[in-house]
Amino acid sequence: MKTNIEQLEDKYLVTLEGELDTAAAADVEKTLQPLYSTSGKDVIIDCEGLEYIASSGLRILISILKGAKAGGSKVVLRNMNEDIKSVFKLTGFINIFEIE
Repeated sequence: MKTNIEQLEDKYLVTLEGELDTAAAADVEKTLQPLYSTSGKDVIIDCEGLEYIASSGLRILISILKGAKAGGSKVVLRNMNEDIKSVFKLTGFINIFEIE
């Protein structure tokens, strides 16, 4: 699993590539932990390279969303494939996140 955070002027751009399964979740969470309090910057998460997401990965994204909302920011998920979208639909997360 490859995770990258790029801090831009007014937002963070996160790129996720690979399988965000239980085995990868601890490392991904450690990398993304600074986004749990975004200091008023929006978070854009590019899921184009994301092939799979487990419940532990969903928990990480929810933690980022909670921190962003508390700081007056938003989280936008982009470029999801149909498999990832179906997971979000089944869990109801499709209604919680802003998806482009």
